[in-house]
Amino acid sequence: MFSWLNKEGQKPDVYENVVEGLKRIYKTKLLPLEQHHQFHDFHSPQLEDPDFDAKPMILLVGQYSTGKTTFIKYLLERDFPGIRIGPEPTTDRFIAVMYDEKEGVIPGNALVVDPKKQYRPLSKFGNAFLNRLQCSLVASPVLKGISIVDTPGILSGEKQRVDRGYDFTGVLEWFAERVDRIILLFDAHKLDISDEFRRSIEALRGHDDKIRIVLNKADMIDHQQLMRVYGALMWSLGKVLQTPEVARVYIGSFWDQPLRYDVNRRLFDDEEQDLFKDLQSLPRNAALRKLNDLIKRARLAKVHAYIIAELRKDMPSVFGKDGKKKELIKNLGTIYDKLQREHQISPGDFPDLKKMQDLLVNHDFTKFHPIKPKLLEVVDRMLAEDIAKLMDMIPQEEVNIVMEPVIKGGAFDGVEDTVSPFGYKRGEGIDAGYGEPEWIVSKDKPKYDELFVKLSPTEGKITGASAKSEMLKSKLPNSVLGKIWKLADIDKDGFLDADEFALAMHLIQVKVDGHDIPTELPQHLYPPSKR
Repeated sequence: MFSWLNKEGQKPDVYENVVEGLKRIYKTKLLPLEQHHQFHDFHSPQLEDPDFDAKPMILLVGQYSTGKTTFIKYLLERDFPGIRIGPEPTTDRFIAVMYDEKEGVIPGNALVVDPKKQYRPLSKFGNAFLNRLQCSLVASPVLKGISIVDTPGILSGEKQRVDRGYDFTGVLEWFAERVDRIILLFDAHKLDISDEFRRSIEALRGHDDKIRIVLNKADMIDHQQLMRVYGALMWSLGKVLQTPEVARVYIGSFWDQPLRYDVNRRLFDDEEQDLFKDLQSLPRNAALRKLNDLIKRARLAKVHAYIIAELRKDMPSVFGKDGKKKELIKNLGTIYDKLQREHQISPGDFPDLKKMQDLLVNHDFTKFHPIKPKLLEVVDRMLAEDIAKLMDMIPQEEVNIVMEPVIKGGAFDGVEDTVSPFGYKRGEGIDAGYGEPEWIVSKDKPKYDELFVKLSPTEGKITGASAKSEMLKSKLPNSVLGKIWKLADIDKDGFLDADEFALAMHLIQVKVDGHDIPTELPQHLYPPSKR
């Protein structure tokens, strides 16, 4: 059955690209270990080719009416088939929004039998779930680089959870394992974390590196209330996420309506830029994320193999099987401790104890297999050698091949807007005066000329020592002032004339106001006499 094991090491593997390499090492080296120890019954279904080929995915999670569907509409700058927006819980289904020239809706049952899409394993959640699943196909340029998954609004109370009719947190776990970003949305007016939301966030544990938090509808409150809301949100999250690090929270108002309080407009622009740049990095880092997830999976598969083999070893061959099974499940924590000591496994690599105990109840321990050292050796070699080879290929691929298109179109065009006056930081700082007929420095030049005269110029120019005394009054570091001097001394003669001095003072003011200084002087800042 495992004849390929004997051929191992005869010739080195050569991979065309990272994704092809991942597919091959998974199928030939990790999958046999997973199948031998029933990994797929306990943790995650077998990975198929579409799981590796899929575009980066973003999962939106939040309580009802926090603006999840509106966030997608804002990103795409258009509606998508099946969209429903309202103050009540409107989105009652999981909607995968994907790219296709031909727009339309694929219902859940048809979606999970499509071999080209990565949703086939979702069929295990049953008809009640599949009736609440759909794929919306949209010809939006944004979706050429990513896919987005909208989820039903999370409700409060026990009753609603029972009424869903399917394992909601199980579905979330399945998506969390496969997506590249999980965006948790909160409404500035609705910060309470309900029972179901708490369970949903707990289902995302182990994927903390993918989580980003968005405080939406922040324009509905003034800046004083925003400070209080932000503090309350961090306090609530601290209790649920249970990590010592503070989660990154993006504050904004992600819709296309007028801001109710625009006092924080600048903050919202800065936060939106940061969030969109994070999302735009997803296609570039997709191969690295898939590699990272495969390493996590391999470590879990190894630990799972040790647990299953240990349970099999302790089972009696004839009598008292049921009693022994109950005893082993009850003492699973002790088995974890034993394996941890014997195999030097980190406690963080073990699966959740309570969940594992629940799953083991339905399995026959006598059908478990003992450890096959050869299978473990192959996985260890895969982690040590093959993964290292693929890691080396990633930077090379980024330079030579554009594996995925960069995210463009929709709201992302605003991030890159360098044409209209409404682009990010257009007309501010170093960009002030761009496209205007008059030199921007002229407005304050009379004031700078007075200072220039006081510095006793010789033949219309001042020395570096004279300029230094005035420039140091800004309290900027010497490294910054040195950079400003080089930009202002346009003719590179070691002196500043009146125009160059005025330019130096303008650049100092730009820096003092909190803007960055460029490495090269933009054309519109050159004095008219030097153009």
